Amino acid sequence: MKSFEAFEKHALEYDAWYDKYGPAYESELLALKQFLPKKLRKLRALEIGVGTGRFAGPLGIGYGVEPARAMAELAKKRGVEAVLGVAEALPFKGGSFDLVLIVTAIAFFKDPLQGLREAARALKPGGQIIIGMLDRDSPPGQYYESKREEGKFSSGARFLSAAELKAHLVKLGFENIKTCQTIFKIPEEIEEIETVKHGTGDGLLAVISAWKPAAEKCFH
Repeated sequence: MKSFEAFEKHALEYDAWYDKYGPAYESELLALKQFLPKKLRKLRALEIGVGTGRFAGPLGIGYGVEPARAMAELAKKRGVEAVLGVAEALPFKGGSFDLVLIVTAIAFFKDPLQGLREAARALKPGGQIIIGMLDRDSPPGQYYESKREEGKFSSGARFLSAAELKAHLVKLGFENIKTCQTIFKIPEEIEEIETVKHGTGDGLLAVISAWKPAAEKCFH
């Protein structure tokens, strides 16, 4: 089964999660905003694995790529110019974007390193990548990892640790890596918006910001 097949079949159910568990969703948005440029809407920005546009829409990301057609159609309704495609072979020319965003989708990449390599290719020199990931090494992440095979959506996931992801970024030549985290409980149990803290290891959602060097390098 393709890793995105469940998202194709159950797009509306997936999308409804964000309304049902609003405080967790708002916590995630708050953490992602920590590293977003203030004049983002003037930049050309792409979300890889845009899903239903729950992040690209409110954050002002204009473009998205998504393998599940049903998800991409919902993203379009939220004002995102979403196209079909996969992270490992982005349908864009090199140097097309000022910023690339990835939110939780990296756990579903067939090849995370290749997906990041493609993100680097799509970025302009001096461009920024922001990744919100479910950190396997956090206490909530360990809980989700133990339940992964039981989940309708998570059964196709391969959760990474924040340390693994940072190592990938370093290998690809990204610089000025910064991190923050949120979601310190099981998301479905959160009743108020969670705080955002520096670092990683405690929060389920780790947010990592890094920059492509202004001088072109060979990303390999």
